[in-house]
Amino acid sequence: MFPRKWQPSRTFWIAIAIALAVTVTLQVSRRAPAPTRVPFSEFLSDVEKGNVSALVVTGDAVQVTRASGEVVHTMAPPNYISVNAGIATGLAQKGVRIDVRTTSEPAIIGYGSLVLGVLFLIVLGVSLYRVTSGRIPALESKSREADETTAGVTFADVAGVDEAKEEVKEIVDFLREPTRFSAIGGRIPKGVLLVGPPGTGKTLLARSIAGEAKVPFLFSSGSDFVEMYAGVGASRIRKLFKDARRHPSCIIFIDELDAVGRSRGGNSLSHEEREQTLNQLLVEMDGFAPNQGIVVIAATNRPDILDPALLRPGRFDRQVTVGAPDLKGREQILRIHSKKIALSDDINLHQIARGTPGFSGADLANLMNEAALLAVRARRQIVTTHDLEMARDKVLMGVERRSLAMTEHERITCAYHESGHAVVAALLPNADPLHKVTIIPRGRALGVTMQLPTGDRHTHTREYLEAQIAILMGGRVAEELFLRQMTSGAGNDIERATDIARRMVCEFGMSALGPLAYRTGGGPWDGERAAGMSEATAQRVDEEVRELVMRGYETARLIVETQRDSVKAMAEQLLVVESLDADGIKTLIATHAVVAPVVLAQS
Repeated sequence: MFPRKWQPSRTFWIAIAIALAVTVTLQVSRRAPAPTRVPFSEFLSDVEKGNVSALVVTGDAVQVTRASGEVVHTMAPPNYISVNAGIATGLAQKGVRIDVRTTSEPAIIGYGSLVLGVLFLIVLGVSLYRVTSGRIPALESKSREADETTAGVTFADVAGVDEAKEEVKEIVDFLREPTRFSAIGGRIPKGVLLVGPPGTGKTLLARSIAGEAKVPFLFSSGSDFVEMYAGVGASRIRKLFKDARRHPSCIIFIDELDAVGRSRGGNSLSHEEREQTLNQLLVEMDGFAPNQGIVVIAATNRPDILDPALLRPGRFDRQVTVGAPDLKGREQILRIHSKKIALSDDINLHQIARGTPGFSGADLANLMNEAALLAVRARRQIVTTHDLEMARDKVLMGVERRSLAMTEHERITCAYHESGHAVVAALLPNADPLHKVTIIPRGRALGVTMQLPTGDRHTHTREYLEAQIAILMGGRVAEELFLRQMTSGAGNDIERATDIARRMVCEFGMSALGPLAYRTGGGPWDGERAAGMSEATAQRVDEEVRELVMRGYETARLIVETQRDSVKAMAEQLLVVESLDADGIKTLIATHAVVAPVVLAQS
């Protein structure tokens, strides 16, 4: 019923009982019937008739007890009884008992209620103090210490980031055998910052450190130190390091460091609490307090916004980059995640890894899980290659939307559009190999032409980028040549082609403007159209961008016009089967293609 840290004591239950008793008493008193009030003239008439046996006078208020035992109330004129002292004498002569009270006596009940309320608050406060042992829960540190359940991951469960793993292995070795390093004057790094895109395994790497290191591992999140009350975050930082100093060696892990380590500055008062927390963290990591044997490991995907004081040597001595895995790393990650999944014997994980360029570790884990779910839906006991390929297509291109009703005209337009992309991609020598063409709506697209590179690409040549522009233009060209129309379906293709061309001109130096970088504005709120360049240069940039896009357009037109039979045959095939894989595309183009050398169109 109650959390483990807050068990009610006997004093608490006594306080609750007193509060209930007070509440019941007040309710009963409120529900008591209102007294009967009579005019003062009726009271005087009862006195003359001898129908009054007793009076209780409180100021000008008179409680009358009649001879029949009935109790009524009346109100005398101001100072009537005190001025007319003879009235009391006459009443006494008639045998009426008179009881005079002061007006302050009823206030005793109010004072009693106040004292009772204060007593209740004191009892409740003492109870809470005893329960929390004098600590305020809001100021308590939210850090937790890893146990066997939390730290059930070791270095064997981490793959694809071999260099980063070697860096953190050294930290674990130092904490296990500090004398081996200190014998030659080496000192342990105070902090290690794990930097990388989301999903690359930064937190998993930290969990593996907790599993490997035989030292206490305290972990927390940057958001745990951000509170609306001033000083709370700094207090939690102090408490975290105080707990760490109780151990000879200890590791502190802070996930999402950018939540608390954002660069200081600005006039906003809302940043005051966060800056106080950051200042306390800076002092704890490299201040006068001894931190021997304490290593702080933090993770972030926004190193550009961190405060420079955090990144200097003495605080975070090392920055370990945890990037997307390469082909070998992706295969290792797939093998790790496939240990708990029943796979078919004919599955080639190397082939699956080759078809997932740019995937992070989280993406690959999601791929294996999606494949297992697909197998369960199909009521199979093992995961097949088909399941993995369907899961990959789902992650890359989105979920099939077979419920989307397309008209026949839209299906024909989509078929010729995707056929134009596919034929141009198949015949350009510098393009990536085709993997699949489909006119089944996926995600936000009505059709998809998917290419998969033979290996990881870290740089791109000019010929490759120009081929990409031509492939993007292939869909619009096919619509124009075969259907004599233009549709909005090519809008995203045109946007992507223009973006590639602009980056070639402004960032990569792949134009007649030479190897110069041109800034084209930082965002939609920039007042200038082209920051960092003159109007004349901006005009030349636009001309170069247009020339690159139109060159790709003419290349696509040349290929589609030459290979009309291939485009038409593929479109007709897609209207029947809706999807073509790589083998089907190769067979179809080999049957209908016109053998002719294809070169990029010249301006």
